[in-house]
Amino acid sequence: MFRLTSLLCLLGAFLYAPAQTPAQTNDEWVRAVPPFRIIGNIYWVGTYDLSTYLITTPAGNILINTGLASTVPQIQANVEKLGFKMSDTKILTATHGHFDHVAGLAELKRKTGAQVVMSAPDVELLESGGKVDYLFGDRPSTNFEPVKVDRSFQDGEKISLGGVELTAHHHPGHTKGAMSFTTTVSEGGKSYRVVIANMGSINPGTVLKGMPKYPGIGADYAKTFASQKDMQVDVFLASHASQFGLYKKYQSGDSYKAGRFVDPQGFHAEVERLEKAYRAQMEREEQGR
Repeated sequence: MFRLTSLLCLLGAFLYAPAQTPAQTNDEWVRAVPPFRIIGNIYWVGTYDLSTYLITTPAGNILINTGLASTVPQIQANVEKLGFKMSDTKILTATHGHFDHVAGLAELKRKTGAQVVMSAPDVELLESGGKVDYLFGDRPSTNFEPVKVDRSFQDGEKISLGGVELTAHHHPGHTKGAMSFTTTVSEGGKSYRVVIANMGSINPGTVLKGMPKYPGIGADYAKTFASQKDMQVDVFLASHASQFGLYKKYQSGDSYKAGRFVDPQGFHAEVERLEKAYRAQMEREEQGR
């Protein structure tokens, strides 16, 4: 029975292994980088550009975003290089349900036994393996192994573990259930408001006036920009390293510095830049261009 179960698991993993595409073999998405401490109990354990955040607590750890299925071994190696155990991971979550951030969820759930906790509007996206996505759903190359979500959350709810609280902020548009997370960490007698932001970038092919599977997408993007402009943050992190200028602020081997990623101006400037692109596209669509 054990051998049959193991065989079925291996077969499932093979069947759902995503086909390799130029996007998925993007060097910056798969390039390994050494893990490092960002601030307080928050660590970078992702690849060069795809963010995976390890948040440690006395009751176990939280992983936010998992990268591609092929980069799960890198995440595990990075967690262990920092001196933590993968088996101590209790919660797996993500900023949104696109393959480059969740394709490793199913494998990490098997490895750790952790609960998958996800934004309610993106639950169907995860459990379908990306097939219900409004833009990428019919593209096999961006589908991934489906994963059962153990618990969902809504805007304003908290994910709590070991005295650490993450507050969820619904920032839809990029996906229906895209979320940013905020938390507060203390370091050297100072408190820092941290955001792991899901930025309002617009994928090529998106029609802001409405998609068949997402008629309210334009209004959702507007809601996201309004919400993010009102946020008061200190430390700016995001779903991709490139979105918050990680490598302008940090190079591998740099000594730890608590305030390295304090950048409220950079956060609001990026929100404004993306909103400007959104308004320009809306104008083009309204003019039929």
